[in-house]
This record gives sequence, C-alpha cells and structure tokens, in this order.
Amino acid sequence: MELPTPADLRERRTGLGLTQSELADRADVSQPLIARIEGGDVDPRLSTLRRIVNALQEAEGGILRAADLMNSPIVSVAPDDSVREAKQLMDREGYSQVPVIRNGRPDGLIGNSDIRQRQGDNVGELPVAEVMHESITTVEPDATLEEIDAYLDHHDAVLVVEGGETVGIITDADIAANVS
Repeated sequence: MELPTPADLRERRTGLGLTQSELADRADVSQPLIARIEGGDVDPRLSTLRRIVNALQEAEGGILRAADLMNSPIVSVAPDDSVREAKQLMDREGYSQVPVIRNGRPDGLIGNSDIRQRQGDNVGELPVAEVMHESITTVEPDATLEEIDAYLDHHDAVLVVEGGETVGIITDADIAANVS
C-alpha cells in the first residue's frame, strides 16, 4: 500500500490549478492543515487524507465509487454454518472477518474479535448466527468514496448490495489501497 506523499498532494493540487483554500473547502478541512500536510509538518489521519484525495479525484473527474473499491465476489458464510467452519475459511483466505449471508442478503459479520469475545470450550460448535454481530452497513454500487469513508469510521466493513443481493465488501484496507 502506497500513500501519497506531501509532494504528491501539492503536485496534484497545483496541476489542477487549485489553491490550498479551494482544496480545503472541497475536502472540508482547514487551509492551514493543507499547508502543514503539504509542507510535511504533520501526518494526517487516514480519514483526513481520504477526504483530501477524494476532493482531488473529484476535481480530476475521477470519483471513486463502491463498485470501483469493492472486493467481489465475496467470501461469506451462512448463519447456520459453525463458527469452526467460519474460522477455517477466514484463516484459509487470510481475512479477519467475513460477511454472513442468508439467501443473498446480508445478515451480519463474523470476525476474529467476535470469536475471541465469546468464551467457552465449544465456541467452534456454535452456529455463526450466535456469535456474529448484526450491526452492518450497506451501500449501493454507486456510493461515493466519501459516503463509504463515513461509514467505515464507525463500522469494520461496508457491504455493497445491488437489487437486494450482496455483491461486494469494502474495508479500510481497500480504501487505503486506493488513495494513492
């Protein structure tokens, strides 16, 4: 994953003919923050960097949408699968969490942290539905990076749903990979 450097940001901004104030307005940050980031005086939070890069992409006409960012097809489990099966799938695929899908529709997410929080010798035998968390966020494929970013500030992942069917998943790692 390669994040843009302060010089990259300044070059993109000036190449678009934007002042620091104009970029700050577009990214909903202060002009002094833009100046400090471009000067290398401060390392911005990832969410701030995303807003700045999104503003630059909008100015370039390259707005990223959920369909551009999502992982698809998704790797998922069913609510009736065992936690052991879910954990084996996550380990095999290298994921820390997977969506729980019932008949194509999102039911929740199960992750390593959910499994760790559930104490007991037989946690692997439980159905995923008893361990998963149901707090999930869904977006349509045309949702913007800005919308997705706002959801990821409060959730581990965003599921992309089209016509009632789950078609993709987006995590912070997917956003970070696309901000450069």
